[in-house]
Amino acid sequence: MPSYIEQSLSTGEQVEGVFKYHWFSWIPMVMWIILGIVTLGITWLLAIYEFLRLKFTEQGVTNKRVIIKTGIISRKTQEMKLKSIETVEINQGIFGRIFGFGTIKITGHGISDFEFKGIDDPMSVKRQIESVSNPVE
Repeated sequence: MPSYIEQSLSTGEQVEGVFKYHWFSWIPMVMWIILGIVTLGITWLLAIYEFLRLKFTEQGVTNKRVIIKTGIISRKTQEMKLKSIETVEINQGIFGRIFGFGTIKITGHGISDFEFKGIDDPMSVKRQIESVSNPVE
């Protein structure tokens, strides 16, 4: 297939030379491709980490305590006895209100606070924690 230059020749005109790019001119494109691959790789690693973090985190309440367990390889637990609970607070931003999620902050007597983050239906969770920590007698 003839090139554009060859197709656009007028009568009596002939091609004397066609100029090609030097290999160095391709370096910016190659750098963008490498940057894209690295960025995509980092994005995948972060997504996998976040998936595993959410998958291996457990948050709950028993009839005696509230518990948060985090960690994939190592394990970190945070517990508070129900009788030590002072307050149960909800923190919801605008997106949390729209989509029905939030953070539950539990404050205890002489114990460091801890939070259940990204909880579905935080009002129901708050009621559940309060009902077991302050049972009606």
